[in-house]
Amino acid sequence: MRRSPRALRLLLAGLLSAAGFTAAVPPAHAAGEQVTAWLTTTDDSAGRHVVRGLQAQAPFAFQSGSGGGGTNITVDENTRYQTFTGAGASFTDTAAWLLNSSGALSQATRDATMRKLFSPTDGIGLSFLRNPMGASDLARYGYTYDDVPSGQTDPGLSKFSIAHDLADVAPLTRQALQLNPSLTVMASPWTAPAWMKDSGSLNGGWLKAEDYGAYASYFVKYLQAYRDQGIDVSYVTPQNEPTCCSGYPSMSWNASGLAYFLKNDLLPQLQSAGLSTKVLAHDWNWDSYDSYAAQSVDDPAIRDHPNFGGIAWHGYGGDVSEQSTIHAKYPSLDAFGTEHSGGTWIADQQHEDMSNIIDYTRNWAKSVTKWSLAVDQNMGPHNGGCGTCTGLVTVHDGDSGSGSVDYTVEYYDMGQLTKFVRPGAQRIASTASTTVPNVAWRNPDGSKALIAYNGSSAARSVTIDWGAQHATYSLPGKTSATFTWSGTQSGGGATGGALVGLAGKCLDVAGASSADGTAVQLYDCNASAAQQWTVQPDGSVRALGKCLDVTSGSTADGAKVQLYDCNGTGAQQWSYNASTHDVVNLAANKCLDVTGNSSANGARAQIWTCTGAANQKWQLR
Repeated sequence: MRRSPRALRLLLAGLLSAAGFTAAVPPAHAAGEQVTAWLTTTDDSAGRHVVRGLQAQAPFAFQSGSGGGGTNITVDENTRYQTFTGAGASFTDTAAWLLNSSGALSQATRDATMRKLFSPTDGIGLSFLRNPMGASDLARYGYTYDDVPSGQTDPGLSKFSIAHDLADVAPLTRQALQLNPSLTVMASPWTAPAWMKDSGSLNGGWLKAEDYGAYASYFVKYLQAYRDQGIDVSYVTPQNEPTCCSGYPSMSWNASGLAYFLKNDLLPQLQSAGLSTKVLAHDWNWDSYDSYAAQSVDDPAIRDHPNFGGIAWHGYGGDVSEQSTIHAKYPSLDAFGTEHSGGTWIADQQHEDMSNIIDYTRNWAKSVTKWSLAVDQNMGPHNGGCGTCTGLVTVHDGDSGSGSVDYTVEYYDMGQLTKFVRPGAQRIASTASTTVPNVAWRNPDGSKALIAYNGSSAARSVTIDWGAQHATYSLPGKTSATFTWSGTQSGGGATGGALVGLAGKCLDVAGASSADGTAVQLYDCNASAAQQWTVQPDGSVRALGKCLDVTSGSTADGAKVQLYDCNGTGAQQWSYNASTHDVVNLAANKCLDVTGNSSANGARAQIWTCTGAANQKWQLR
């Protein structure tokens, strides 16, 4: 039977939809979008001596068609993965004291350093802080927030105080938030107070079972005290590197103890206190996941708890592919890179940094986090533990350079990510390469950032294929690069169809009304215009000539979704992931959800914290 061209197009669209793709007629685009390369280059075998740090090069332009040579990297901004939460380091006691009350720096130098670290315009825009809850090895001495004389206890936590942090850690964290309001703060403890432990010491030992409840209350008090200082802590972990390293503040756990503590104490107490802070499991290496985290994550009572937020990963042991293995098992769970220190034991620091940035995020991490933000010229002060760890900056204290700050290769390498990739960005598809490793991102404003690294001593030709355009660049040896550009990908226009969700019903505009404020609901699929949605390249989702909108721009759980005039605000910025079937509001980082898990006609659409449940899954057909 002869089919009409229109019928053939419809058949093709149906086949593509069944395969998880959508077909659309691409809009016409002119070639010539300008690309800027920002480069960091080292000239020594250790990858530490920076001869060019985050320097912008002369712009070059995309050309029509495919072509070029060397290493070809295809960037497809219409294939999207996880959102970016942020990247940064830690205000350890060491870092905060050196930058603030040590007297090593003048106020002018300290403020300039903070701007270069945290300002998105005047610096590299660090956007993630993981602060120790109490002492770590990068501290001047051991302490917690409820230390009492030996032989005494304080189960009611009457002696609890964050006074130690009010000198340096809290004010610098607050200043960082002022410089970058998009900054995310998390916290991790190295140890409980000594009186809660069977060892009676901050170094090593196990938390006593009778103090599990008191220790959960310790977390609550910490979060409330920081909130009173104007600092909202978004994430905590129950323990940094469980059972590691008795030579400095630390604490031992086993898998069953961690699962019990999370399920019966920490998560319930956070919820009862009305705290939105989420708990991340593990906070340790890829190769220790089964030993410490699997039991917690495999328990649906923990995994589905509203205060559970995902998995924190360190990169000192095992293989980064473990992140993707766990993501495949639990695709709705977020992954965070929460520690990977630089140090003198690393043969090539630039290579290590760029491998971490690229590999962590290509394996679903929403964050990349170094260790101490700063150390002094002697890689201290430290309290046992690491005496060879390096920071993003070196603060000279008491030597011939006293009062000055050195910006290390780790600063510039981290800046290749944080200066150009904003919180809320989405990772987009790019060709994996061992010759020029890379990862690509699309920012909320539509701008792109391709991060790449040439570890060879010789220059390599790199061709970026983007839609129906290409651009070729000679990337110098031993160079980290971020290529930035704007525009809309040719061949990547709007995709459209019905959004089919719970019980096979469709996302529907009530009464097919295009009036502002019309409710968006679940309804029997009927192929009407009220159920035809287009996912636009600008991030909007449209029907009846208007945009899917979160009422009043709210980011709260339960905020209702409506139809409204398109205005480009965050309330109308959405991401549709064809592989996970999530529709995420980027401003809230929450999922399009059917209220009450109801499949009744007329059940309202809302936004809600992403849980992976069936009432948050949508297929564009």
